[in-house]
Amino acid sequence: MAPARESILREGICAGLIGAAVVAVWFLLLDLWRGQPFLTPGLLGAAVFQGVNDPLGVQPTVGNVLGYTIVHGLAFIAFGVVAASLMAVSEREPTLLLAFVILFASFEVFVFGVVGALGKSMLGALVWWAILIGNLLASLAMLWYFFRAHRALSRTLIGSWGRVAREGIVAGLLAAAVVALWFLAIDAMQGEPMRTPRLLGTGLLRQPDASTAIVSYTIVHGIAFALFGIVGAMLVAAAERQPLFVFALVIFFTAFEVFFIGGVLIAATWILDELAGWTILVGNLLATAAMLAYFLASHRALARRLTAAWAEED
Repeated sequence: MAPARESILREGICAGLIGAAVVAVWFLLLDLWRGQPFLTPGLLGAAVFQGVNDPLGVQPTVGNVLGYTIVHGLAFIAFGVVAASLMAVSEREPTLLLAFVILFASFEVFVFGVVGALGKSMLGALVWWAILIGNLLASLAMLWYFFRAHRALSRTLIGSWGRVAREGIVAGLLAAAVVALWFLAIDAMQGEPMRTPRLLGTGLLRQPDASTAIVSYTIVHGIAFALFGIVGAMLVAAAERQPLFVFALVIFFTAFEVFFIGGVLIAATWILDELAGWTILVGNLLATAAMLAYFLASHRALARRLTAAWAEED
């Protein structure tokens, strides 16, 4: 095997194992917190190997846990090898990193689809958002590994990671605040303050107590937007150096809207009976607009370039 191929294979396997380990540790911590060690891999193993779609009475077994862990690890390794191949090509032609970004976006969409196919009963036992967060954490860990291994590429496209993280967190929290204020205004006009976060916390996070639901949703909402902001900041920094990444940025923001609405539909369709769907959509659109405004204000060269391009089209 050629040295280059060996390097790609080794890098892909390492990245895949890192991603798989992050998800496994996340599931373990979550299950320990719930007082049911290995529940998540046990139920997922039962769903994969036995076709179980009702978790009632299902107990984690060594076979299901080990079987799922092996399949899970092999899937991440395969994904890691493909990602490593794209990363190696991107090092020679940075614009091809767009394919790398699309691969990771597709991976999250794939996981999202798998979660939706598990069935409502299984989702209730597994905590659907925990699965998605686990895979998001795995993606971030793998991205960290890849960019650490290809520092020249990351410096060329992104620049300072500190600045990216800072911008992303600020943008994410700004967007979260915009959504929170929008929901607060809508609820106040309807005479039911905090109704929207309460319903979302109850439906999405399975929190029966109103106060706990509001606090839990607010925290998860803020963290999710901060993570989203960091990824967005990465793409903005890349777009400033390689205009082709504007396309990836558009895909990313569009996927975010689909992700949120899809999450509501998967987890609790009844929320859309209680809340006007347009209020959720408008809230997230306002958040997206706020983030984009912040990013463009921080990257005036990119803003001027986009403005000039639109002017030429006119």
